[in-house]
Amino acid sequence: MSTWLVTGASSGIGREVAEQLLRRGDRVAAVARRTERLNDLVKQYGDQVWTAQLDVTDTAALRAVVDRVFAELGRVDVVFSNAGSGAVGAAEEMEDAAIEQQIALNMTAPIQLARAVIPHLRAQGGGRFIQTSTMGGQITTPGASMYHASKWGVEGFMESVAAEVAPFGIAITLIEPGVVRTDFGASLSIAPALDAYAATPVGRIRHYIEATGGNLTAEATGDPAKVAAAIIDSADINPAPLRLALGSDSYTTIKSALERRLADLESTKSIAFSTDYAK
Repeated sequence: MSTWLVTGASSGIGREVAEQLLRRGDRVAAVARRTERLNDLVKQYGDQVWTAQLDVTDTAALRAVVDRVFAELGRVDVVFSNAGSGAVGAAEEMEDAAIEQQIALNMTAPIQLARAVIPHLRAQGGGRFIQTSTMGGQITTPGASMYHASKWGVEGFMESVAAEVAPFGIAITLIEPGVVRTDFGASLSIAPALDAYAATPVGRIRHYIEATGGNLTAEATGDPAKVAAAIIDSADINPAPLRLALGSDSYTTIKSALERRLADLESTKSIAFSTDYAK
């Protein structure tokens, strides 16, 4: 039996991961802003599930909950950092509060969670830290600039920290799902529209969202149960993959983006070399 700490455990992929872990007999510390959504799990699984109310953007509260988890459960084998949300709108349409919320939830909170758990994982001799990112952590689409900024930021942080903590037996994996059939679209923050963008790609994205009533994932490629199972299985892969694309859409779009980036780099190779000191 292993012990997992799961943030954002009350819905979406986090909920699916928690349920699958509990069904197979593992112990889960399930953290969510609305713990009443976890009551059914507590009723069904009893002491196998540990819950705590937490807004992960409250760093002091986050540290306190992490300390409680390790103090009360003794050991945590895997930390699954999953809380997050999306925001839609052109950069200049975004309101300051929405920008701050995206950065706080999608980037700062995972950074602070990692900082909070690393001392505990180091003290116990190792563990896994699994961070939910997205294919949007390596690609971009117009109208999601702040979402991409937060995800690219957390990916850069985690890649750097992975090398820092490897000597302590701590491994980090970034999960990069494509579009998955969850309720993610229902929690989107949508910026007030500017007429100037009506006929642009941003305007077309906004029109699509309005046409679907915000139900963006109803016909998504990704199966949440299969995505959750792959996340759980990744904890047993040695060596741990730094990145794990999940979904054919994720694999295809990330591969295409990387190929374009390499082509762009090669196209400016002579300029890059021309700026060296002459030998």
